[in-house]
Amino acid sequence: MVKRSGAGSLDHRVTFQEKDLVDDGYGNSEMAWVDRFTMSARLQPLFTSKLDVEGVSQARLQSQQPYNLIVRSCADTRGITPNWRVYDARAGKDEEGEPRRFFAIKTIVDPDERRQYLEMLIVQGLAG
Repeated sequence: MVKRSGAGSLDHRVTFQEKDLVDDGYGNSEMAWVDRFTMSARLQPLFTSKLDVEGVSQARLQSQQPYNLIVRSCADTRGITPNWRVYDARAGKDEEGEPRRFFAIKTIVDPDERRQYLEMLIVQGLAG
């Protein structure tokens, strides 16, 4: 398969969420996931590789699929931490307002240190 690069490869829409205090409607505050921003991204599943055969295989045994998420680097994305989570904006949310397909963020790197793109190791199937 040909490896695509550039803005044309950012063919998914994802929304980043952060835990924050929100009003529950009864005068109390509670911690909940709050949408921060939505943007285009490249979302590709990770398969076993020579470098991490055991890690990817172990994740699959636990029904957790690791993905590589690539987004453009900007002020918003540089503020993301592993305490955030991301969900597939095209899959949307269910009737209760919960994302249908969400991912825990494990690591965030600037692969070429040119501040153009950020790569994130994310895992589907982990509770946020």
